[in-house]
Amino acid sequence: MFAPLCLSAQLTPKQIDALVEKASGELNVPGVALAVVKSGEVVHAKGYGVQSIESNTPVNTDTLFQVASISKSFVTAALAKLVDENKLSWDDKVIDYLPHFQMYDPWVTREFTIRDLLTHRSGLPQGAGDLLQWPDAAAHATPDEIISALKYLKPTSSFRSDYSYVNLMYIVAEEVIREITKMPWDQYVEKALIAPLQMTQCVANPARIKIPSKRAIPHMEVNGELKATFFKDDNQINCDIAGMAKWAQLFLSKGKLPDGQNLLSEKQHAEMWKPVTLKKSLLC
Repeated sequence: MFAPLCLSAQLTPKQIDALVEKASGELNVPGVALAVVKSGEVVHAKGYGVQSIESNTPVNTDTLFQVASISKSFVTAALAKLVDENKLSWDDKVIDYLPHFQMYDPWVTREFTIRDLLTHRSGLPQGAGDLLQWPDAAAHATPDEIISALKYLKPTSSFRSDYSYVNLMYIVAEEVIREITKMPWDQYVEKALIAPLQMTQCVANPARIKIPSKRAIPHMEVNGELKATFFKDDNQINCDIAGMAKWAQLFLSKGKLPDGQNLLSEKQHAEMWKPVTLKKSLLC
């Protein structure tokens, strides 16, 4: 798992260890990899717990985690890079790149933009169409099948009026990347983002993992008991904590590489972080 951690004061390594162990116990998480970035530098990186309760292989800084929806940030950054290269605009219409894209309402189809794909304001209910992808990893729909299904999903709110988390729009965004770059989005992400950042152990497709034994295994609670479960092996980012720390550093530096060159312009970095569809949430 990769997530930001808000700290109210500087903690010692022992205090960080205690915090992670406490959180892992309360949340029933078998393994964690954590990095702390301060003033642009990694000041703490460590693995805790095990990759799997079945093998008891310890988590270390080389352990690969499938980072699930953090993969969406890579999709968005890839689009930001294409905006920097003047290959698209955030407010371009989706149908200009994918003419077969259709929503339930023809007006929404015509007006739907790249920005709309990323900001969870489609009008569809939360998780709409998720059964096209989950839970059976072996039988999930293709991108073309998912796009074809969108026109049958009925909205529950007006377009752009409310926040509702919908995974499928990122599948559409990935297909926009494919259309522009003429390569699958995962290959483009590895070339345009992962390679320049030297995230050497990270891949955007699990088929390219060099040492599968380094992967942390997914777990879930069944009747209160923690059990190992299966991977949903579609195109999601798999990365170690060193790589994810570099990903965090990219945004802390407003899109700059360690040598000071821009991977993303400050303008597009700001676009990525600009509020669009606001919803009340707990903040540190």
